Amino acid sequence: MASTQDPHDDELLIGLVSISDRASSGTYKDEGIPALEEWFARALTSPWRTETRLIPDEQPLIETTLAQLADAAGCHLVLTTGGTGPAVRDVTPEATLAVADRVMPGFGEQMRRISLEFVPTAILSRQVAVIRKRCLIINLPGQPKSIRETLEGSRDAEGRPRVPGIFAAVPYCIDLIGGPYIETNEEVVRAFRPKSAVRPQRTS
Repeated sequence: MASTQDPHDDELLIGLVSISDRASSGTYKDEGIPALEEWFARALTSPWRTETRLIPDEQPLIETTLAQLADAAGCHLVLTTGGTGPAVRDVTPEATLAVADRVMPGFGEQMRRISLEFVPTAILSRQVAVIRKRCLIINLPGQPKSIRETLEGSRDAEGRPRVPGIFAAVPYCIDLIGGPYIETNEEVVRAFRPKSAVRPQRTS
């Protein structure tokens, strides 16, 4: 059903899913979800809130969780952390693809390109991104530093962007699949949209 509200009043609902056997069992404290919430607090200037889940590396459970966040909770964006390497228990990409309506390969390509600026083992990453109904689902790394680098990209010695982070493309993607209009703090990440898709900035 179409909303009668001003799109500027729409709230971005973000699902954050940390996937780790050890963190979900309490062996160590999860760092992925707190890192993402801290990043969004700096990066977004439009309204947002989160739904969080901490689960083990079990493919059926990951699939159920992603589907629930997209379908029942109504998330516009779901970000996972962990479980994207070549280890036997790393099944996050398989679970993500299993719930997909459409695959967005450009995100995975860019994530690996960014990570290769920092570590050669980035080629071992199997991160994917997909669309399920009106929800964009993206696999992120598990470490807070890598999460930030992936979202923001890499910069040169003067602080100018060298390789764009993936979040620059997320707001326009959310526009295209029918989600709320996302505005960002350009000191953290600049959202890119075609000129025809840019709306006047919110006023407080």
